[in-house]
Amino acid sequence: MAIITISRELAALGDETANELAGVLGCQLVDKNRLEERIKSYGVEEKKLAKYDEKKPSFLASLSNNRDDYLHYLKTAILEEAAQSCILIGRGASVILKKVPGVFSVFLAAPMDIRIERVKNYFHCDERRAKQVIDQSDHDRKGFYRYFFDSEWKDAGNYHLTLNTGHLHPEVCAEIVKYMRDRIITDEAEAQNVARIKELGLEQAIIHSILYEKEISIHFLEVVVSKDEINLFGVASSQALVEAALDAARDSSGAGYSVHSEIQVVHEYSVVQ
Repeated sequence: MAIITISRELAALGDETANELAGVLGCQLVDKNRLEERIKSYGVEEKKLAKYDEKKPSFLASLSNNRDDYLHYLKTAILEEAAQSCILIGRGASVILKKVPGVFSVFLAAPMDIRIERVKNYFHCDERRAKQVIDQSDHDRKGFYRYFFDSEWKDAGNYHLTLNTGHLHPEVCAEIVKYMRDRIITDEAEAQNVARIKELGLEQAIIHSILYEKEISIHFLEVVVSKDEINLFGVASSQALVEAALDAARDSSGAGYSVHSEIQVVHEYSVVQ
């Protein structure tokens, strides 16, 4: 199963390369619009998406619970898309799927002068305005990765392959990505991919059940699924809440899983909302 993430600078031919690659591999292309439609299908309002989409939230937005909701639903949407062969563009997919075997991550960059010319032609603006658009985009994407994932957006160590698209046609980029992906991703990694995606999807489903459906107050909740074991981490104000969370996890996972709690009980614990 081919899963490829593409991170890109503005005007580095990210969409064009992704479209070419989707045609070569016969994969579903998962772009901003597709992810947004999936997230909205969960009941998330479009105006909430606009606060966080590939940018660091404002100070007021960063204090809102909507921030955590956005990240939860973003992860859920990406994992649901990754259940089949696909190409994911931006939105932190490279970080969310970083530890999943069989995922191949690509970063596309281009020299500033070429990016400026592309933006000038696309927006029909002068060089000064084009540079402003690029600087703002770079600032937003850098802040998005740092804020939500504590990760450096342009760090080459986060990717299997970095391409300079200044003089490479998207068709050539797609061929290079396919060539490298076929030689780096092993059959064993492919086999492990499906199982790991399923585990991560179950983690999100359990979190959703505990926090959003049953509204059980477990602060800093984390769920780790490994093979047939499920572990819950976090902080609660009573043992009754811990037991409720365990029951919700069992209901969500079904038979065959052993569910354990590492949730710390701190009486009279409260969080400033």
